[in-house]
Amino acid sequence: MVDETGLAKEKLAKDIVGEIVLSENPERVLKKWRNIFNFSQKKLAGYLGITSSVISDYESGRRKSPGINVIKKYVNALLELDSRRGGKVIKSFAQSFLQSPEISKAVIDIREFSSGVEINSFCRKINANILTKKAGKVEREIYGYTVIDSVKAISELSFNQLIGLYGTTTQRALVFTGVTTGRTPMVAIKLTNLQPGLVVLHGIEKVDDVAKNIAEAENIPLALCRLEGVEDVVSMLKGLG
Repeated sequence: MVDETGLAKEKLAKDIVGEIVLSENPERVLKKWRNIFNFSQKKLAGYLGITSSVISDYESGRRKSPGINVIKKYVNALLELDSRRGGKVIKSFAQSFLQSPEISKAVIDIREFSSGVEINSFCRKINANILTKKAGKVEREIYGYTVIDSVKAISELSFNQLIGLYGTTTQRALVFTGVTTGRTPMVAIKLTNLQPGLVVLHGIEKVDDVAKNIAEAENIPLALCRLEGVEDVVSMLKGLG
């Protein structure tokens, strides 16, 4: 039997290393992925047997760009530490990696950021108001977004295909367009058991209380976008990251 998680882990390692090596700002990409895996500089440094100041120097650009061997050790450390705590990030990537290309029918736009964007900044860019008071921490950063045709996503995609909407990382904004109440997208997200960094609803004036309650219970920031057209949302998002 194919080890799907192992395959995804190997591909993820190659993708991260490639992104760092090819980036004009490798220090930002290093920090981005450490934040995605949610490890402190101290935790990562401890595993690598170096001081946290070395990690800080690489991530701030105070040291010259690390060589390929250093990058590989950095990435392998993230993957190994994640594996030790159950492989949450690797498994979420595995689920996205193995999905059918049918998800493209429901995706209007998808993008990964080279560095984190604060949730508040993201919402301001698209004229969206945060509706949840307790859910999540809006000062957190997200690392990409997916703009979704909610009608096609909910009516045409299977449960497993819905997971593919997360792209490379779950720490992203899912922007659902064409919603009627907001309840159905939030129920679908609850069922996937994967928590996006932010959910934005577009196309309605008022969000259903059930959607808000799910967001609060699942600790997911929920926002309502006031821009008129979907093309306006996509256009504004092009200037981020």
